[in-house]
Amino acid sequence: MDPVIVVGAGPVGLTLALGLARQDVPCVVLDEGPGKDEPRPARTVVLREDTAALLERLTGVPLAQAGAHWAGWRSMRRKQVMREVFFDEAEPAPLHIAQHVLTGALRAALARESRVRIAVDSRVDGVEQEASGVTVHTRGPKGTWWRGSYLAGCDGPRSTVRKLQDIRFPGRTAVERHAVAALRTELPWPGEALLHRLPPWRTTGPSAGEITARPLPGGVWRLDWLLPPGKDLVTPELLVTRVRETLAGWTGGSTPPYELLDTGVHTVHHRLARRWRVGRVFLAGDAAHLLGALGTHGLDEGLRDADNLAWKLALAWHHGPHEALLDSYQEERRGAVAARLRAADQSLPILRGGSGGLRSYVPGAARGHDALLTDGHLGRGALGAPGTYADSPLAPGHLEGEVPVGTPPGAQVTDVLVTAEDGSFVRLRDRLGRGALLVVLVAPGTGVWERKHWVTAGIMPRLMAAVSALPHTAELLVAESYPGAGAHTVLLVRPDGHLVTALSGVRPADLYAAAEAALGGAADAEAEAEAPAVSH
Repeated sequence: MDPVIVVGAGPVGLTLALGLARQDVPCVVLDEGPGKDEPRPARTVVLREDTAALLERLTGVPLAQAGAHWAGWRSMRRKQVMREVFFDEAEPAPLHIAQHVLTGALRAALARESRVRIAVDSRVDGVEQEASGVTVHTRGPKGTWWRGSYLAGCDGPRSTVRKLQDIRFPGRTAVERHAVAALRTELPWPGEALLHRLPPWRTTGPSAGEITARPLPGGVWRLDWLLPPGKDLVTPELLVTRVRETLAGWTGGSTPPYELLDTGVHTVHHRLARRWRVGRVFLAGDAAHLLGALGTHGLDEGLRDADNLAWKLALAWHHGPHEALLDSYQEERRGAVAARLRAADQSLPILRGGSGGLRSYVPGAARGHDALLTDGHLGRGALGAPGTYADSPLAPGHLEGEVPVGTPPGAQVTDVLVTAEDGSFVRLRDRLGRGALLVVLVAPGTGVWERKHWVTAGIMPRLMAAVSALPHTAELLVAESYPGAGAHTVLLVRPDGHLVTALSGVRPADLYAAAEAALGGAADAEAEAEAPAVSH
């Protein structure tokens, strides 16, 4: 069977290729660049716990050592501290990392994968597809034709793949603009990220009413100044003046020593592709959506695209067409991103409507605005939280044995310690991304005994038989506890970590029905028979 072709070698395309390779799917990555990324300290990304864990699982690199987990979050308005957040196990800190460091880790992991080929200096200029596959033409020094089973366009905002498929990309241009600087200095809040609205010192030129400071390793900080609407040129002189007066304002005196490492202007657009799938062609990342206003982070959603698409493409590649499963990629991911875009667009007039007028005098308005911005920056609430797939076409219908747990159906599962089939203790998230469904039995007390003492006792034999009869490869795990779950609760988890259902006890019929629904229903029997046999 032909490999999957991934167009684009940014973080999303590299993550998708690595996710497919880990599920025994060969890939070709078409990189229009030279195969390496220029270091840009001012080009950074903020990752939530789930996406940081995904990348660490795929690369094997402890990214926390290459980036910075914030010690806390502080927001100020004028001279007043409005909100402080200190991160712990209940609310893990976001990870802030330079993008070239992240892509370097992904490239290094892919270099060790025999199933992946990266073709550099390969710019796509033609895509043809038929029922059995896709053909892609690239131009450049090694211009050629490539044959693939599926094609994933991860080629950014100006996606050639999207244009060749004639997919509209409506939305809003220049929703926000930020002047950006990366510098090495000491700030009064070591290790803490800061959002400062309406700083009390006088700024030069048009008022910059919002400044964000986010720490990186080695005493480096990324500073973002929200620019007023328009296309006013941000000159180096203006940026240096902003840096000096901001640092002086925060330290309460003269400008402290600093080393300016990199500068830039970051423009935020809000756009959403009309379709994310056309036959065997899919879109992911910035090719499918752009968001980022009010502190939200677009790469997070692009990585979730890759995680969602990888297991579905892998299943179709190994076992033949699963059209409902492949269709669900657009329905789940586009729906989740659309909800965040709607929340941002509804909040923008409130938060960016100016500091004057009656709005300024409404009691609690400032704190309400601050809460919205904090949600966006920290990945919480409607603005920032990852979407759930409660209304997914893969959700099972009514199940007699379904019970509520701390995770709603369709949401990401909590990362708990589990016992694997070989008796080892592992984290639940470490078992994701292998193409298998996960069945988790909540059994208090099992953690203090070796697996051999309880694997043949109680409900285990019946549960093992039910798992072995499922319509897809599944791994049985056992947890001492799970938030909101009682003893003998059985969780069914998708390969990308989203909860399918929770059942009270061993219910083979319900478990089978939920697993079949999570796979998009029964695959086409003829296609299934023709699919090559693959061992897992």
